Amino acid sequence: MRFSRRTNWNTEETELSLAHRARVAARLPLADLTASNPTRCGFHYPDDLLAVLSTPAAFDYDPQPRGALRARQAVCDYYQSHGVALDPAQLVLTTSTSEAYSYLFRLLCDPGCELIVPQPGYPLFDYLAELEDVRIKPVGLLYDQGWQIDPESFRRAITPQTRAIMLVHPNNPTGHYTRPWEVEELAQICREHDLSLIVDEVFLDYAFDKPQPSFAAGIDGVPVFVVSGLSKICGLPQMKSAWIAATGPAQEAALDRLEVIADTFLSMNAPVQSALPVWLAGRHDIQRQIHARTTANLAVLDQKIKKLPAASRLVADGGWYAVLRIPALEPDEQTVRTLLDRGVWVHPGYFFGLPESGWLVLSLLAPESEFGTGVTILVNTLETNQMGNTFAGRL
Repeated sequence: MRFSRRTNWNTEETELSLAHRARVAARLPLADLTASNPTRCGFHYPDDLLAVLSTPAAFDYDPQPRGALRARQAVCDYYQSHGVALDPAQLVLTTSTSEAYSYLFRLLCDPGCELIVPQPGYPLFDYLAELEDVRIKPVGLLYDQGWQIDPESFRRAITPQTRAIMLVHPNNPTGHYTRPWEVEELAQICREHDLSLIVDEVFLDYAFDKPQPSFAAGIDGVPVFVVSGLSKICGLPQMKSAWIAATGPAQEAALDRLEVIADTFLSMNAPVQSALPVWLAGRHDIQRQIHARTTANLAVLDQKIKKLPAASRLVADGGWYAVLRIPALEPDEQTVRTLLDRGVWVHPGYFFGLPESGWLVLSLLAPESEFGTGVTILVNTLETNQMGNTFAGRL
């Protein structure tokens, strides 16, 4: 059988993945500090959460390419709570942000076109782009008392094939919200080069300090497409509901084309669209739980990491993750394997586009007792490794 070149991936499991699977199968103790599914992290959900799926409205199939009006109005109400006035006509519902990206890549790009994406960043973008025959061009974020963009790096990355800049606001995994001065720099770049801005705001509501503004408010002279959904906003990844909000120049033409794309697939199911207003209205309880968990775990991490003068937790504004800078004494994959053998599972930094040594990424979603156990093991292991290398260096 002949396969498409776009699916020419190495599908073999890595040694690290195999080792993790073996430990889980053996039922050995494991503190999972990579957890990203809130439904498996011990949060409380209402007992009647699924009741809305069995109402008469959930059985009414009225296919609307952009999504049911009542569901889109509920999304508008969500943005209203962020001080942004949207019209339901500016929205297209999708089953996931991944599908939303797919729609936008088809809308904006011909085969071979390019999209600029800051790194560190989420590795899913590479696969989505390959499936749509477009290319991702990574541009590094800078770190100096906090993460920030380097506008000139974006400018240097632009070619005649570039169609859009993609942001995650706040970034995953760095937790960096795009600052006002960065927004203006990126807007100027987009206006100069006739580029669109695609902004993923799934973690928007999870600021560690004060709430941050949404890009759905629009930027003068720039086509902006905001993607978000229930996976993070309501802690419901299994419900597969997301959207695209379009603002800026030619938004009507863009939405007309998106409607044709959506009409071709009609992937949104009626029960979830019917339930979306109820779930969005009830989002505050799960968000409070997640916020309490992430801030508590972040405090534990900061307290324990003090034992390691050569390691640090990098500044983050929000989200569900923490990035650690550790001494680059060995490849991070080896560090992660050592930690796995001692009962804690973390991400190596290169998974998110960081260098291959000196970086670890932790999820802050794990139950507090599990997180505390995992971080204690992590710190003790790094302390042992550091002392061992210091001693070896003196021989």
